[in-house]
Amino acid sequence: MHALDNVIWQALTTRHRGFAEGSGLARRFMREVTSLTAFGSESPEGYAALAELAGVGGTAALFLDGVYRPRGGWDLVAEAPLLQMLWEDGVRRQVRLELDSAPEIVQLGAPDSPEMIELTALTKPGPFGRRTHELGSYLGIRLEGKLVAMAGERLKVPGYTEVSAVCTHPDHTGKGYAQVLMTEIMRGIRERGETPFLHVRRDNERAVALYERLGFRTRVTPHFALLRRT
Repeated sequence: MHALDNVIWQALTTRHRGFAEGSGLARRFMREVTSLTAFGSESPEGYAALAELAGVGGTAALFLDGVYRPRGGWDLVAEAPLLQMLWEDGVRRQVRLELDSAPEIVQLGAPDSPEMIELTALTKPGPFGRRTHELGSYLGIRLEGKLVAMAGERLKVPGYTEVSAVCTHPDHTGKGYAQVLMTEIMRGIRERGETPFLHVRRDNERAVALYERLGFRTRVTPHFALLRRT
């Protein structure tokens, strides 16, 4: 199995096991960290373990190999086709902003969590919780004291780190902020000897085009499914 196959499960059983809840064939991140959940295999036994972990009325946010097929005891709340993209460009790209002065990049942490949640709720880059920032480095750009763009690290498995929560306030798009922040996050990942990867909705053409310019290429096409245990 490649390190990025069933990547949530691999993160929860390796570099992120300190954030994991559950055992056996199903595990999830602590709820205040993120809603991402996984099982060891997409099988009847895997779903049975997931049902026990979620409990009646509980939810599970999964990355599946294909489209979710209805199963007894589960309701499909939301779904989206994804691309898993892996950085394959060995050329270090220089990013330039067409601005009079480049914005200052700031490190984000616990004091910034409410603003990070507000920005991700507005832009919807993916699940983001009160403690998601603890999973890795998060950087942001502030204008007049307000957080207008951010990017950071989420899933980590041996040799790889996911670039995640790439988002810009709608009033400030088109200025290159996402590209600048991603470049800095990727630089930190590469300096640790790791390879960046990411997940994006297949229909987000603008984001996919940006990621391809930065050297990412599609590796596999997983499917996101948010399920609720009935």
